[in-house]
Amino acid sequence: MGLKGLMIAAVTVWATLAGALSAQEAAPGFIFESIDGGTLDTADWRGRPVLVVNTASMCGFTPQLEGLQDLHETLGPKGLVVLAVPSNDFAQEYDSAAKVKEFCALTYGITLPMTDITHVRGAQAHPFYQWLRETQGFVPMWNFNKVLLDGEGQVVATWGALTKPESSAIRAAVAPLLSGS
Repeated sequence: MGLKGLMIAAVTVWATLAGALSAQEAAPGFIFESIDGGTLDTADWRGRPVLVVNTASMCGFTPQLEGLQDLHETLGPKGLVVLAVPSNDFAQEYDSAAKVKEFCALTYGITLPMTDITHVRGAQAHPFYQWLRETQGFVPMWNFNKVLLDGEGQVVATWGALTKPESSAIRAAVAPLLSGS
């Protein structure tokens, strides 16, 4: 296959992927238990992009909480919601929400929305993560996996733990979703 054939094949693959992405199922509203008590309903954030991150307090990637808080402070006013989902699925989380909240507030000054300790994989996974597995084939492989939803609840991108919140990849994906972009 020559260069022209490769280019045609690439365009065909891109068009197929773009069609599949545009036809993907949007996330229904999901309710999480809030670390502050009460609930967090993702339906309340319709029209706004949401970055959902499974977190842990005693992980080598925990310093990413600082980057998540920075995104919350700098891009939150433009519409971005950053949702931290503490999970002990990888055995690196405190045993109570109170300890998680205290650690995150004292160590990283966290004010972004946080859920209670939540399962993100396996049979007990929260319905949001079950939906991700069923519709996207995405299951967090470790702490600090990130999922970006657009304002309609469709998955825009996913990243693993190695991609930091302040990375150009995340900022580039978020930028066109913000109000005023």
